[in-house]
Amino acid sequence: MGDTVLCEIDKGIAWVTLNNPKARNALSPQMRIDMRDVIGDLEHDDSVRCVVLRGAGEHFMAGGDIRAMQERLSIDKQARKRVVVEGIHGIHLPIFAIRRMRKPVIASVQGAAAGFGLGLVAACDLALAADDAFFTLAYCHIGASPDGGSSYFLARTLGMKQAMELALLGDRFGADRALELGIVNRVVPAADLETETRALAERLAVGPTIAYAQAKSLFNTAFHTPMEQQLQWEGEHMAVSMTTDDHAEGVNAFLEKRRPIFKGT
Repeated sequence: MGDTVLCEIDKGIAWVTLNNPKARNALSPQMRIDMRDVIGDLEHDDSVRCVVLRGAGEHFMAGGDIRAMQERLSIDKQARKRVVVEGIHGIHLPIFAIRRMRKPVIASVQGAAAGFGLGLVAACDLALAADDAFFTLAYCHIGASPDGGSSYFLARTLGMKQAMELALLGDRFGADRALELGIVNRVVPAADLETETRALAERLAVGPTIAYAQAKSLFNTAFHTPMEQQLQWEGEHMAVSMTTDDHAEGVNAFLEKRRPIFKGT
């Protein structure tokens, strides 16, 4: 495993840091591999109850590695197409893992979240942004179409017209606009981003993990499932969550007027 993606686990929280600050954490070929491996491992680590994604240095992620794209121009178009398809499928694996994993994933965004970086933010369950963060889908500026799940998540978050505007114009916008569009949940002073992110992650890490997992599973299907099927699944997921030790603890704590102690069981 390389060092372009770092991971530190503390108090049930996995702090995943994109670590290529000299290039604004651009998505290099090695980072693609490291992100796949780190996030894939966290999906199956039961000791982790919340995951935070952040960038080293001043930026979250400035999108793809343009120099690597330039190097690909030297190969013929058919070979280039194969390389691109294989690379995109590979970097989509951590996106799938973020949506599948049975724990909340938070994006903590400072500086640039561009291209794949914006898609990564959109894929997370929750997102906090520093007040000086900025966003752009950007692909159109290099004659490319979106990846990283951005077409899927942004269309559902923003609606078709707003998502198409981001894709076709590639304009840069600030944290307040991202909040207005629903791309992030909160905007905080840049100096407070780490503190606010930690507070949110710690709150989630001591929460009812199984109930969170059931809620995440339901919302993952909500946009493309008929109402009857979705409500059937709500019943099934509720049955799972209400047969946990955490449910019993929550009910008893409520009646005893005390704070519940959830153990994720």
